[in-house]
Amino acid sequence: MNKTDLIEAIAKDAKLTKKDAEAALSATMKAIETALVKEEKVVLVGFGTFETKKRAARKGRNPSTKEVINIPASKVPSFKAGKDLKTKVNAGKKKK
Repeated sequence: MNKTDLIEAIAKDAKLTKKDAEAALSATMKAIETALVKEEKVVLVGFGTFETKKRAARKGRNPSTKEVINIPASKVPSFKAGKDLKTKVNAGKKKK
């Protein structure tokens, strides 16, 4: 499913126009992004948690030259699925 498909699904389920569904999705994504930039958690009970995690500096290797390189510390967005979402995903597997 891509963004267009998601907008169509939101529009259908929420009985919105595609334009309104796109605005709602964009606002949601922007709100999550803003919170993560501020290093705040976004907890959607039953769905999951978005948060920013710190990745330590480390040594890496350039695959083409085999040269050792230093990879600086960074922050990365992370998502952890909630219990309800995990249950639904696993229930979906059994139906195949």
